[in-house]
Amino acid sequence: MNRFFMNIVRFILLVIAQVLLVNHIRLGGYVHPYIYLIFVMLLPINMPGWQQLLLGFAIGLVIDFFMGTLGMHAGATTMMAFCRPGIIKLVSGSLKFDNIREPNMEQLDFPWFLRYTFCMVFVHNFTYFMLEGFSFHLVGQALLRILISVPVSTFLILMILYLFSPTKKVRGER
Repeated sequence: MNRFFMNIVRFILLVIAQVLLVNHIRLGGYVHPYIYLIFVMLLPINMPGWQQLLLGFAIGLVIDFFMGTLGMHAGATTMMAFCRPGIIKLVSGSLKFDNIREPNMEQLDFPWFLRYTFCMVFVHNFTYFMLEGFSFHLVGQALLRILISVPVSTFLILMILYLFSPTKKVRGER
């Protein structure tokens, strides 16, 4: 399937899932899982930086539109897209991406993808919750939301990517 078309479908499905399903998961007001981050995480590795920023801003703006958050998701996903090349270098070390078009669990090992997902979700949540609080009086509350929401979002993202992985290995298959 064409990568461009695949990214459009991914964009639409993640926005729908985030708005209609995941936004209704609230446990005590501190757990805020965000799965739409998958879109920015799975963008092609060799995509120019300006396109990553533009797409990160676009999906954040669409989420803002549905959630009424006035640009906070757009700012957080733009920051996440900005930090993405550095995060890839940070978690990769000496790993080369010669034959890898996009970071995914099929081509990269699970520990690498776990570190990558955790870092990307942390950057997004840190930016989002600091923008949301925008006050020194609410720093403790923002940090608590970050500490709780990052592992929950990371877990949900990894589960979704595993469940919808095109090359799942079946037990007993040789």
